[in-house]
Amino acid sequence: MAECKIPGHIAYELDFRAENSPDVNIVTFENGDVAEEVLTYKDIVIQGRKIARRLIAAGIGKGDTFALLMRNHPEFVYALYAATTIGAVMIPVDPRVKGDRLKYVLKDSKAKGIIFTSEFMDNVSAVLADLPEVKVLGVAYKEGMNIPVTDQFPSLNEIYSGAEVPPPDRRSDEIAAPIEIIYTSGTTGDPKGVVVKGHRMSPFSQLALFVWQYTPEDRLYTGLSLTHGNAQAVTLIPSLMLSVPSVISSRFTKSRIWDICRKYGCTSFSLLGGMMMGIYSEPPRADDADNPVRLVLSAGTPSAIWEDFERRFNVMIHEWYGAVEGGFAHKPPGVGPIGSFGKPLEGLMEMKVVDPDGDECAPGEIGEIIFRMIGQETEVEYLGRKKASEEKTRGGWLRTGDMGHTDDAGWLFFDYRAGGGLRRSGDFIQPQYVEAGIAVHPDVSDVCVYGVPAASGAPGESDLVAAVVPMEGRSLDPASLFALCREKIEGNAVPSYLQVVDAIPKSASEKNLDRLLKDAFSKDAENVYAFTDFR
Repeated sequence: MAECKIPGHIAYELDFRAENSPDVNIVTFENGDVAEEVLTYKDIVIQGRKIARRLIAAGIGKGDTFALLMRNHPEFVYALYAATTIGAVMIPVDPRVKGDRLKYVLKDSKAKGIIFTSEFMDNVSAVLADLPEVKVLGVAYKEGMNIPVTDQFPSLNEIYSGAEVPPPDRRSDEIAAPIEIIYTSGTTGDPKGVVVKGHRMSPFSQLALFVWQYTPEDRLYTGLSLTHGNAQAVTLIPSLMLSVPSVISSRFTKSRIWDICRKYGCTSFSLLGGMMMGIYSEPPRADDADNPVRLVLSAGTPSAIWEDFERRFNVMIHEWYGAVEGGFAHKPPGVGPIGSFGKPLEGLMEMKVVDPDGDECAPGEIGEIIFRMIGQETEVEYLGRKKASEEKTRGGWLRTGDMGHTDDAGWLFFDYRAGGGLRRSGDFIQPQYVEAGIAVHPDVSDVCVYGVPAASGAPGESDLVAAVVPMEGRSLDPASLFALCREKIEGNAVPSYLQVVDAIPKSASEKNLDRLLKDAFSKDAENVYAFTDFR
């Protein structure tokens, strides 16, 4: 069997597999009540070449950018193939992004075009009215979206049913060229575009083989948005490159995750800590432990529920830490202390905790987590932000902006995001412990704990707010919830307020966007209840 012409180059890798294993069902897009979408390698290449032709016809070529706005659907894979074939740069946009934020991303990235699914027709149409330079490259009309087909924009459905097309005359052979711009979640302000180059994809497969230890018998699952680096690095890219089948939900669903894994025989899934708390808060079921999952790859497991989660669902947690800008550490199942995110790969990477002067912190002392590759330059490219890029890697170390500490054995622990610690009466409060105490209430579906400036006016002090989402079909009794807090949570960590909301706003990486909850918070609002009223 001939080898791939350019190993690690996504388009060439997929061409190679389409020639040698054309009919393998490699990625299944699970859509809830709507029919699933199953892709073979042959499907990806055939439809990807059609997308590439559409890009070229619109004047998009090497180095040009185009945006993608959709939930998890096959078009993401087709567009990734197309981009790497012609050397264009794809901008996956969080499907939750709307209005001015969407306009910002399109302008900041200098997108020349956009592909989207029909459910976002109104959102995109409104934004493009002010961006005539951005062309609509195609709309994918999907079952269940109930959006009538119009001739306002070109349809992708039409080209899918057409004849196959050959690869473009001029292909991109550069494996180190930019292939994506992934925007940060923007939890504290405008998001920054991280330029991702093609040579970063191959290491994902190596991690999958030697760290996650995927095998051909595995079946991977994720409900994370493919606009987030986690879903690509842990699930999609290893699936495509290693021929390990994967199942990807169009959106994350905490209530159905185990049923999905049972239906498709998934043996491993990836999630983030905030998602884990949501799954844990679901009412216990008799079959919780009866599932095929052997391994949960988690970034940010709340230590307060770690061991209970493993026991309840009969799984092992492989904890890890990373960011789209770089940095990696992990803690294999059963190794190291609960609560640690692990250690970097020995001989390849270094990670340490430093104080504001750059001196390494003693064990137990909180400082900033910084990272570097051994024997390689540490670099981050924020699109159009040279100064911010240089500051991020000042002194040859990637400055994560995360605050943490080590123990005496060198295990690393995350404490809080810089500027995000909650101090109350002189104590630092870890929101995850408060959330874990509240999540077990039978009427709570989701919870996010954050801080607002303390009523006392003490500098740097916070009053705690617990934003809670009632379980569907149930009402929430504040007295009952405050009583549970008094029972389960240390006195200084009991929330000052409950804020009852319909949903916790989240980023593409399922991080709680507490800034939006803060914006909507008022102690006098009808949906806010003060602890002092229920003593």
